[in-house]
Amino acid sequence: MNTTPSKTTDLSKTDTPADDPEKSTADAAVTEDPTATAAPAGATDEAAAPAGVTGETEDDGLEPDDLEPDDLEPDPFTEARHGVGAGATAVVSAGLGIVALTGAWSGRVAAERETLMGQIQTAGGSSAAQQISEIYGDAWHTTALVNGLFAVLALLVGVFVLVRPAFGTPATRPQPAWIRAVALAGVALGTLGVLISVGMYFDLFLSLPVAGTPAG
Repeated sequence: MNTTPSKTTDLSKTDTPADDPEKSTADAAVTEDPTATAAPAGATDEAAAPAGVTGETEDDGLEPDDLEPDDLEPDPFTEARHGVGAGATAVVSAGLGIVALTGAWSGRVAAERETLMGQIQTAGGSSAAQQISEIYGDAWHTTALVNGLFAVLALLVGVFVLVRPAFGTPATRPQPAWIRAVALAGVALGTLGVLISVGMYFDLFLSLPVAGTPAG
């Protein structure tokens, strides 16, 4: 009696579907390097990029117009204009000081006017002392007064030039040395003129002539 062997299905030998090649490669990499750790969730490629390579720039709070060189440095044309004005003012101060020492035409005119008025006042008859005071003394004092006014102007203008940078803008540069030198000369001449004018007006240097006492 012929018996045919029964066909049994070996479940253990059932073919499994082939693994994904990419998955197999990843598993192999993990198997070869057991010390490797997985990247944290949410990590991006920017972490590996050096600082300053990213497309985003930090906002420093400055507008493009704030970085213009015109705002950082003073205008050269403005500085030149201010330098010319300061230099001219210093020269004026020195000129006024010279006029105060040598005498101005206005002082001579004022002195001649006082002399004429004194002659008119003493024409009707007056003492010698009164004639000296009205004709000579008033003219002398008038000249000293006019020269003193020029000296005071020279002094004030020179001082203004010297102290002006202290009240300027922070961007204002120091004045050139020649401007300060001329301004100092104006201050010195003005001070000397004031002293001389005061001495002339109060007859400290030369006193008025004194009329002789008639013999009795």
